Amino acid sequence: MRQGYIQLYTGEGKGKTTAAVGQTLRALGNGLKVVFVQFMKSVPSGEITMLERCGGEKIAIFREWDDSFVIGEPSEKQVAMSRGLWSRMVEAMRSMQPDMLVLDEVAVALTYGLLNEQDVLSFLKQKPAKLEIVLTGQNASASLIAASDLVTEMRKVKHYYDRGVMARKGIEY
Repeated sequence: MRQGYIQLYTGEGKGKTTAAVGQTLRALGNGLKVVFVQFMKSVPSGEITMLERCGGEKIAIFREWDDSFVIGEPSEKQVAMSRGLWSRMVEAMRSMQPDMLVLDEVAVALTYGLLNEQDVLSFLKQKPAKLEIVLTGQNASASLIAASDLVTEMRKVKHYYDRGVMARKGIEY
């Protein structure tokens, strides 16, 4: 029996989603089933296109966001989008029984109060033994770090964003 663990990729540096996508491709390449959820992202991206092409029936991808920014308190619509994604993920977990679950930007969704942290932590605590879970996002809470078996912090040393370079198609998305 294979043991599943909880991996967390956090920090202000680039590469958190890229690491999660890499783990997803590795899982798909080995015949595993994956549920991939992206919180707070809506722009069409190359990685999602390729996951859909490569994954076929072995992957379920959920994302819903309207390109809005959370300023201060999140709007009711923003909370509804995030909690709707969470509900869809829970249902997919029941119906698909995947080997891997990716919750991309879940740490950010928790920081903004878009999801209830206790709900997420309870879910993690009750995960099936074989399920591998990959979490990403800046500013992961101490509780999320404690609940994880592997934590990698991406640390920004230097970034071209600081010089005003915007996200580039094919490179950042």
